[in-house]
Amino acid sequence: MKIEFENNIIECNVQYGNRKKLSIHIDSLGLITLKVPNHTSDEIVISAVQQHGKMIMDKLQSIAAARVTFKTREYEDKGKFLHLGKEHYLHELIEIGELNEEELKKNLKKFYFASCKKIVGERIKVFQALLKVKPKTIEIVESRTKWGSCSSDKKLTFNYRLAMAPIEVIDYVIVHELCHIHHMNHDRSFWRRVGSIMPDYKEKEEFLARYGQAMTL
Repeated sequence: MKIEFENNIIECNVQYGNRKKLSIHIDSLGLITLKVPNHTSDEIVISAVQQHGKMIMDKLQSIAAARVTFKTREYEDKGKFLHLGKEHYLHELIEIGELNEEELKKNLKKFYFASCKKIVGERIKVFQALLKVKPKTIEIVESRTKWGSCSSDKKLTFNYRLAMAPIEVIDYVIVHELCHIHHMNHDRSFWRRVGSIMPDYKEKEEFLARYGQAMTL
């Protein structure tokens, strides 16, 4: 949902559920999620966002400022890196020891590869069953341009950097590539199939487009 506040557009992901109160969450990458009770009207959602508009904009601005220098990585104990959409200190992800920057970067990449392989291996089983498809092979790769791919012979690849993304974004890329097994092109049939499993897939695409550059070593 896109909501106007003081000549700014605030984009929010609204999640309905069995809850009593409305809450606003902003993650470390600036993704805004409103968790609201079932049957909450759009007017109430809009009012809540506008009421907290200044806080939201201040938070987004601080995140944007941080992203300017995001590529300057600190491969030391206090260096922060993304894993499943959240920031972690380097020592929380890998052993630091007396390793130099090159060794730490190499080990961190190995961590992401292993994490991505584990997560994709677990999550893909769920969506294979829902879509009634089965890939021939699944491989974790390094790519600068693609988050995932599906070949004509049903071989899937996934970018190791997906391990930095929130789990729901990883799920989207998995669903996207599985749907390509039956629909190689991005035609209407393809997107209908994706939407049947993940109705909010456009929000996941927007997330990758907006924050993909931050998900790097």
